[in-house]
Amino acid sequence: MVANWTLAGCCNSQQVIFLACSGVYALVILVLWRTILLMPFKLISVYLHEIGHASACVMTGGKVEGIEVHMDEGGVTRTRGGWQWCILPAGYLGSSFWGMLLVLCATNKWATLVIAIILCITLVITLFLAQNNTLRFLCVGFLLLFGLLFFLQYGITQSVNPLNLAILFIGIMNCLFSIYDIYDDLISRRVNSSDAEVFAKTCPCPFNGVCWGVIWGVISLFLAGAAVYLGLVILA
Repeated sequence: MVANWTLAGCCNSQQVIFLACSGVYALVILVLWRTILLMPFKLISVYLHEIGHASACVMTGGKVEGIEVHMDEGGVTRTRGGWQWCILPAGYLGSSFWGMLLVLCATNKWATLVIAIILCITLVITLFLAQNNTLRFLCVGFLLLFGLLFFLQYGITQSVNPLNLAILFIGIMNCLFSIYDIYDDLISRRVNSSDAEVFAKTCPCPFNGVCWGVIWGVISLFLAGAAVYLGLVILA
């Protein structure tokens, strides 16, 4: 089957549902942004940010010594070795990539199952690296949530796909949070200890932390847009 890259004839029923759910989720997230209701999903976005650092560390030959996620929406990944040029940007950009990947996987029932299993395995591994109770409770909580969604989707209902809907929500949340995180840390407040500020000091480039923040923000916006576009292509 040839991919419909031009989206000719858009939109079929599945594409309409995908766009509607994505739009409603984005609206709900923005409306509830300052409320405690979104806190678990903000923290899972922080967690995926830290997983970005950890993954880049491991892939470049380093070792992850510990991970923390805090209630103030901050996090720390302690690493030894690896390539700092890869590890530092992998938090923000890795979080954006996770968001895109989750959104795309949500368009297919089996892809949703695979990404949910990968997330569960990652959460279990993280329990052995977690260095604070917030992250431990977060991992256990989302493992229980995914277990419940597995049971609902494959054990009870056949007409509704709650796991797909949850993965899509987490994906949209992660896309929006990564963009907000970059803006808040690097542009509006300019946190001196942020990944971009440290990266600017490490990289022999004529860019400061704000410049890197803008560059990473543009990449995150592109990945968010690509998630929606590619999702429509998959469903065409």
